[in-house]
Amino acid sequence: MSYVEKVLNDLKERNPGEKEFHQAATEILLTLEPVINAHPEYEKAALLERFTEPERTILFRVPWVDDNGAVHVNKGYRVQFNSAIGPYKGGLRFHPSVNLSVIKFLGLEQILKNSLTGLPIGGGKGGSDFDPKGKSDREIMAFCQSFMNELYRHIGADTDVPAGDIGVGAREVGYLFGQYKRLRDEHVGVLTGRGLSYGGSLIRKEATGYGLVYMLDEAMKMRGVSLKNKTVLVSGSGNVAIYACEKVQQLGGKVVAMCDSNGYVYDPNGIDLAVVKQIKEVERGRIKEYANRVSGAVYTEGCKGIWTIPCDVALPCATQNEIDGESAKALVANGVEYVAEGANMPSTLDAIDTFQKATGVIFLPAKAANAGGVATSALEMAQSSGRLYWSAEEVDAKLKTIMVNIYHNIDNAAKKYGFEGNYVMGANIAGFEKVAEAMMAHGIV
Repeated sequence: MSYVEKVLNDLKERNPGEKEFHQAATEILLTLEPVINAHPEYEKAALLERFTEPERTILFRVPWVDDNGAVHVNKGYRVQFNSAIGPYKGGLRFHPSVNLSVIKFLGLEQILKNSLTGLPIGGGKGGSDFDPKGKSDREIMAFCQSFMNELYRHIGADTDVPAGDIGVGAREVGYLFGQYKRLRDEHVGVLTGRGLSYGGSLIRKEATGYGLVYMLDEAMKMRGVSLKNKTVLVSGSGNVAIYACEKVQQLGGKVVAMCDSNGYVYDPNGIDLAVVKQIKEVERGRIKEYANRVSGAVYTEGCKGIWTIPCDVALPCATQNEIDGESAKALVANGVEYVAEGANMPSTLDAIDTFQKATGVIFLPAKAANAGGVATSALEMAQSSGRLYWSAEEVDAKLKTIMVNIYHNIDNAAKKYGFEGNYVMGANIAGFEKVAEAMMAHGIV
């Protein structure tokens, strides 16, 4: 049994039932074997055991009162996974599906994603099983303030800097930051994704979606093609999906479908993004409204069918495991050429295997392709630390440079170990090498 296999087996035994964490660890560790084999000192230092065990796991209750005076109690989490290259950095997710396994898988992925940005940020993740949908602003505020009443003890501008994620947008970040400032009596860059009026960065809202398309565009340029006139599917209709769609359209691509958790819309004429923004960003409505407002558009209940629509490019930007093996096979059969992940781990292991075995399909994994959000969060941290303000053009240029560099770094890492074109290998290896070097330098801690 190899060192990697032993670590994986032990990890699954010590963390029973954590299927999402097992999935992420399996995908990462198996691709690291070439690096581990080249560095026998890593086994002696139990590097992988330390890499896959969070430095700190914080669990707490979050009591809050709804508008009817009823008391509710949710679970709160913060997993501070690895600080070898910088303070913990990773979002907060408020969604009923949140549990320790989900937070740990996100945190483990975050370590490598943050490393790939080239910026000094470690990996962490947090959240709660609280569902913001259908809640009033006052209820959201009550929950966020209660959540921060515990979290504030564990975070700081140079310790752990959370951000938003699913269910945590500008409204939630505002309430969380306000309560932190109230408790600590300090105005520092302890949360990113803040409003522009109180220290936020331009382009942060657009960053993950824009960054995804910048990397995709670079991969296409290296093959002598572009997004112009390409047919594109974008799952989701949150920030990542909306701004991926926007950037695709700016580069001449045609997005024909988007979705939310209830179903998807297909518009053969190309998605009218202004309508989507009105429904999602202003009205906080459901995507099915699009079909009522745009002639020729069709709404279908359920999300899985979106991947049966023929396309050149697929951009999964909704949630984990949204593309399974069956959906991947449908995409390949219908001629998909590029799959770039905007969400965190949106493809199952079977789906990834299908894409990588298919002739002519380029697969760009999440930890590289969706790193634009956290990269711009780190740029926000830099602006906060220096009391600086960069223009939208400056931030966007830095974001594009980071994403182009990530593409070439993962491409070079894959080639270095004899796996040219395998960007899963390339992303994991390129991200891990930097973290491993720092961990070894720090000794057994």
